Amino acid sequence: MPALPHPSEARPVNRTPLFDRHQQLGARMVAFAGWEMPVWYAGIQAEHAAVREAVGLFDVSHMGEFIVHGRDGQAVLRRALTNDVAALEIGEAQYTLLPNAHGGTVDDLLAYRLPDNPRGHPVYLLVVNASNIDKDRDWLRAQVRPGEDAVLDDRSGDMALVALQGPRAPAVLAAATRLDVWRMGYYRFDRGDVAGVPALVSRTGYTGEDGFEIMADNADIGAVWDALVAAGAAHGLQPAGLGARDSLRIEAAMPLYGHELDDDTSAIEAGLGRFVKLDKPEMVGRERLAREKAEGPARKMVCFEMTGRGIPRQGYAIHAGGAAAGSVTSGLQSPTLGRAIGMGYVPADRAGIGGELAVDIRGTLVPATIVRRPFYRRPDAG
Repeated sequence: MPALPHPSEARPVNRTPLFDRHQQLGARMVAFAGWEMPVWYAGIQAEHAAVREAVGLFDVSHMGEFIVHGRDGQAVLRRALTNDVAALEIGEAQYTLLPNAHGGTVDDLLAYRLPDNPRGHPVYLLVVNASNIDKDRDWLRAQVRPGEDAVLDDRSGDMALVALQGPRAPAVLAAATRLDVWRMGYYRFDRGDVAGVPALVSRTGYTGEDGFEIMADNADIGAVWDALVAAGAAHGLQPAGLGARDSLRIEAAMPLYGHELDDDTSAIEAGLGRFVKLDKPEMVGRERLAREKAEGPARKMVCFEMTGRGIPRQGYAIHAGGAAAGSVTSGLQSPTLGRAIGMGYVPADRAGIGGELAVDIRGTLVPATIVRRPFYRRPDAG
């Protein structure tokens, strides 16, 4: 299983609006990024399997939400983010990264194009990682130049978010809303009532499965959760915690900030070059990102499977060619695949598919082989 956050002796400052429901369900609660969050309910294995085979429901209300608007809001985001928000139509979302001046990564996030404001200026919703809310907000506001009209409203304290993930997610959500969720495209979203309350519904997720993320005001998210739990009873819905969320995203080879991404690591090193658009007038960190995209980075993130006994964990040393070459960023015994897998960084000339590595597991060099990304791809993903 993935490394899990440890319970805090001191009570975290924040609880999501669904905290009482988690307690009623008997969830194991832990401190994570200043929040008291469920790490599991029935157990990580059962919750992981439910998402892969049926449907799981996650509380991710600890995530941050910003609204960016104003005459120059789009221009600020175009240079502050690696992807190009100008390419988004209203009702579309995109994965993107927030680079620093040296081309490292401040955070990764989702950007949504909302309806224009009354003056015809684009409006965007950004959903950021819980651990980076303050850092991201301050960094983005610092990108606004004197004389520019761009405003970032931090709505993190007002909005809540749940993720409904798994092959039966469309059927469950369709029972709680009149939105046409069956026809909603991947990385598209719509707004309408869910469980009788206003919500934003996007076909996005962090598990490698089909699914949706539903955003509503704090006061309304309980109604959404209850309706989805009720509708999901006939479909094998399982409330799921941070433990399964981590094991699912590792199988899907999705990066987690603080593991695969940090202030020193670029999007190119992380294998996310397709989300770096250089055909923009300017972009923070452009010099390094353009160079690495053209010439290749000195190191690359790889996915690997253990061929010897042992489970790779974050921070374990990776050896290649008889010498220390990098370190593990994430690893676990894959519940779906039944073998130990991991991600980490190695020199680019050692990063080829099929390359042989060794992971230092408690003083023993255990062999591993580099494999294609992702480890798991859902059957209908092509």
